[in-house]
Amino acid sequence: MKYDRKKAAAIRYDDKQDKVPKLVAKGQGIIADKIIEAAKEHKVHIKEDKDLVEALSTLDLFDEIPENLYRVVALLLAELYSINGKLKNSR
Repeated sequence: MKYDRKKAAAIRYDDKQDKVPKLVAKGQGIIADKIIEAAKEHKVHIKEDKDLVEALSTLDLFDEIPENLYRVVALLLAELYSINGKLKNSR
């Protein structure tokens, strides 16, 4: 039986300073746990997507997200904007 270590990656996109989203954290095992813990502490939405984290894990930190991942990252950002809008409307 193959054991897959937990992996995590974090992207940042600030339209005021970034042209495209960037990879700002990545890791596996304990590092992945710390990335997830930090996201929860800062109330950052967490999306589980094994294929996306695998693709992001191949990048170097602070690399811009490559064009072949634009579509999936755009869908993720759209989902987050929708969630954030719903949260603001419920307050």
